[in-house]
Amino acid sequence: MAIAPLLAATTAFIQRAPRMLIGAHWVEAADGQTMPLRNPATGEQLCLVPRATVDDVDRAVLAARQAFDDSPWTRTRPRERQNLLWKLADLMQRDAELLAQLECLNNGKSAAVAQAMDVQLSIDFLRYMAGWATKIEGTSVEVSLPLMPDDQFHSFIRREALGVVGAIVAWNFPLLLACWKLGPALATGCTLVLKPADETPLSALKLAELVQEAGYPDGVFNVVTGTGITAGSALTRNPLVDKLTFTGSTAVGKEIGKIAMDSMTRVTLELGGKSPTIVMADADLGSAAAGAASAIFFNQGQVCCAGSRLYVQRKHFDNVVADIAGIANAMKLGNGLDASVEMGPLISARQQERVYRYIEMGRDSGATIACGGEQFGPGYFVKPTVIVDVDQKHSLVQEEIFGPVLVAIPFDDEADALRMANDSPYGLGASIWSNDLAAVHRMIPKIKSGSVWVNCHSALDPALPFGGYKMSGLGREMGHAAIEHYTELKSVLIKL
Repeated sequence: MAIAPLLAATTAFIQRAPRMLIGAHWVEAADGQTMPLRNPATGEQLCLVPRATVDDVDRAVLAARQAFDDSPWTRTRPRERQNLLWKLADLMQRDAELLAQLECLNNGKSAAVAQAMDVQLSIDFLRYMAGWATKIEGTSVEVSLPLMPDDQFHSFIRREALGVVGAIVAWNFPLLLACWKLGPALATGCTLVLKPADETPLSALKLAELVQEAGYPDGVFNVVTGTGITAGSALTRNPLVDKLTFTGSTAVGKEIGKIAMDSMTRVTLELGGKSPTIVMADADLGSAAAGAASAIFFNQGQVCCAGSRLYVQRKHFDNVVADIAGIANAMKLGNGLDASVEMGPLISARQQERVYRYIEMGRDSGATIACGGEQFGPGYFVKPTVIVDVDQKHSLVQEEIFGPVLVAIPFDDEADALRMANDSPYGLGASIWSNDLAAVHRMIPKIKSGSVWVNCHSALDPALPFGGYKMSGLGREMGHAAIEHYTELKSVLIKL
């Protein structure tokens, strides 16, 4: 198939040089500086966006602060917050193809997959969170105060919106991650300043347009584009921010967490992963191989919970690896605007170089490249790669590569599989491929990760909390847990 033409609206959006939304205004950076965005499939420049200064970020936070403290937003009722989220979701549904094309151009992923997965999951999540707006509850409590035995009291616990939220998101799922922050923030009555990833702000800027169109008051949602070093740091350190929520690397997340603790800013961190895929001897091996391939090669392997470590029971190891290599070798790589493409480019030349260094590290250490192991252009492509003959303690096994690189290791028994699966600083996701439910239920409590999938991988639903153990983060996205992370509890005691 040929590369699909862009919608006129997509072309117009890019050509008009998108600006930041601060309060009611679409603005350039205070000093006029810009930064280029590139199409990862071609390496060509797409457009320029503002490079926010510290002053820009401070103005955005102040707008969010004022909207939270003294604006019509503070008086909206739960039903109004619910209806606004539904309206925003409807507008996203209307513009789904445009949003998907922006994701494709800016991130490199398939536009068809982005529309079916990224955009649709974002819409579904906002609609799910809309329902929570009317279900945020407190409780009444009968208290016992021994020093005041003759008095009567009325006591209750309120759950209140936390305040101003500073959100920083990664470049692998720009729109979806933004909605993971926006949904619970707006459902609970918070206000938000979003700093999208340096490389991928376009869908966030379009989302801001839709927020305005939906009818949200000025300052409730703000978007600043710029670098993590300047804009991200300024947002993290601003004393008017009540909560920080970050999705990205563990190294950056740890720094944000340390800064947050200095001011006791509430924080949620969804960080890196090195998720194991465990194939037991009784599994449907064909399904397991296809599932393991999807677990690592989906979104070019640029998924925090990608199944980047494969453990297969020894007697089936060679066959499963061969099947995955066959799938990898048959995948079509190219521009995501071609609907027949199965894998697009990595996000940037820097990421391409990083992933390829890991492959070279494997070669240098004597590992076997079962398939792939090559990079090419134009654009930032790395072929889907499977590596075997690697020691469990090797960097290929222990470190997050964030690319289409699978490391496969055999195991002898259930205990062996669990030992290696848990031998990682990360704990975001894991999958077990087996038809033995007794074995599955034995293994699930012993796997140290925030999500465990059985006979599937990276299957996300708005009702299921998502987050990690260990170095994979703090707190949870999605589900009722997200509401808890965007609210505070207040105990009230009234002497009658």
